[in-house]
Amino acid sequence: MKYKKLIAGALLAGSMAGAAQAADEPQYVSDWWHQSVNVVGSTHTRFGPQYNNDVYLEYEAFAHKDWFDFYGYADLTNFFGAGNSNANGIFDHGSPLFMEIEPRFSIDKLTGTSLAFGPFKEWYFANNYIYDMGRNPSQRQSTWYMGLGTDIDTHSDIGLSLNVYAKYQWQNYQAANENSWDGYRFKVKYFVPITDLWGGKLSYIGFTNFDWGSDLAEKTGPSRTSNSIASSHILSLNYAHWHVSTVARWFHNGGQWADGQELNFGNGPFEVKSTGWGYYLVVGYNF
Repeated sequence: MKYKKLIAGALLAGSMAGAAQAADEPQYVSDWWHQSVNVVGSTHTRFGPQYNNDVYLEYEAFAHKDWFDFYGYADLTNFFGAGNSNANGIFDHGSPLFMEIEPRFSIDKLTGTSLAFGPFKEWYFANNYIYDMGRNPSQRQSTWYMGLGTDIDTHSDIGLSLNVYAKYQWQNYQAANENSWDGYRFKVKYFVPITDLWGGKLSYIGFTNFDWGSDLAEKTGPSRTSNSIASSHILSLNYAHWHVSTVARWFHNGGQWADGQELNFGNGPFEVKSTGWGYYLVVGYNF
C-alpha cells in the first residue's frame, strides 16, 4: 500500500510505445484518461511503527487535458492474502480501500494568462488527497494537502514538477493531530526516459515527499516526529499494454514515527524501524 505510483511519465511511455506499434488501431478505452490495473507486492514498507508486507490489487490513472492534470490510484489492501499480520485488508477485517489522488488545476489556462517565467512553464492549484477507508476510527485516515505547483522546463526529455502544500488533517488513525492544520509538504517528481529495451520503453521515475512543521511530536511525545521523508525510485519497462516495475523507497521517520523508539501495543515491546528501505514489484495492464 502507498507505494505511490508509477507517475504519469511511466504510463505515458507505455502509451507512446503502443501508438508507435499500431497507430491506426484503438489501443485504449480513452485517448486522454490513461489507466491500468496492477498487482503490487511490497516488503518492509515503513508508514507505521512496524514493517508491513502486502500483495494487493490496484487501479491507477493519470490524465493531462487542457487545464486539468491528474494522478491517482486506489488499492484493495491485502487482496491476495499474502501479507503479514500488520497487513490486514479487504477480506480480513482490515481497511478495504486505500486511495490517493493528486488533481492539479492550471492557473494559467483557467485565467487565460501566461504566468511562465525563467524555467517555470506553468502554475497550478495543486492538491494531494489521501484516504484510508478503515473499518473503525483507529484504521481511518483523511488528509488534504493543498497549495501551489509548477512544471519545470528542463530543455530535454526529462520531466520535472514541483509542488508545495499546507496540510489539513482530518482522521489520522486517532493520532493527536486530527481535525487541524498540521504542517507542510514539498513534493518533487521527475521522469527520465532511458532506452528501448526488449521491445519496450525503459524509464526511471522518481518522486520525494518532504514533510515538516507538524505538531504531532509536541502533542504526542517522543514516539512521533514533526517531519518525515519518503523518496521513491522506480525502474519501469513499458509496452503497449503491459508494464513491469521495480521500486525502492527510502523512508526517514516513515509516517512520522520516530525511528529507534520502543513501543508496546499489547503484544510485547518492539523497536520502531521507520527509517530504511522498502521495496515493491509491480506488474500491470494498461487499458
